[in-house]
Amino acid sequence: MPTTTLTPDQLDRQAALLHDTESWQQIVAGWDITTPEPVRPISPDSAPHPPDRHPVDWRDLLSVPVDQLIADSMRALPPAPPRERPLPGRLGAILPDRLHAWRRIGQPELRPSTHLAYARQILTEWGWQNTPYRLRNARGARCICGALLTAHRLGYGSLDTVDRAGAWLIAELRSQGWTDLIGPWNRHPGRTASDALVLLDATIRRASRAGH
Repeated sequence: MPTTTLTPDQLDRQAALLHDTESWQQIVAGWDITTPEPVRPISPDSAPHPPDRHPVDWRDLLSVPVDQLIADSMRALPPAPPRERPLPGRLGAILPDRLHAWRRIGQPELRPSTHLAYARQILTEWGWQNTPYRLRNARGARCICGALLTAHRLGYGSLDTVDRAGAWLIAELRSQGWTDLIGPWNRHPGRTASDALVLLDATIRRASRAGH
């Protein structure tokens, strides 16, 4: 499978373009709002039961179908933990990403929230950096966009997944009042590795609750 020469800033712009599309706005708009309760027609079977009688069926007490309750609960669950697959060691952090391309062979597609979890693991184990316009520094530490790209190059998700993960990051930043791209947020004066991990955690929760 061919590797990509996409840079962190190119990824940042692509994710912003995706986030601004009408279809993506339909995905993120109202993801955290409870579905309105449907209006059920009144029938003899659904009339209130006298105090001395039990309901015929516990389902009569529900305002939404059972299938919908199950589906909503499943979407609210966090993503399944990534399959245990350790990152390459410290030497792997320093090596060019193209040397890890073989790890993509036979790997399944991932949800953006799972891809973001791998990016978080990269920042945790290999380090975070905020050098402008750099995928990584000499020690192998990555910026946030660099971690997303490295996760892809290590076999975790397609380029489409990377774009969608970036779009979810931008959605989270917009909810926090940040109107610029991910890169400027990452290299903003005073930014810390802890801030980056907190942002990723919030984005993972947002994407996973939306079923992504």
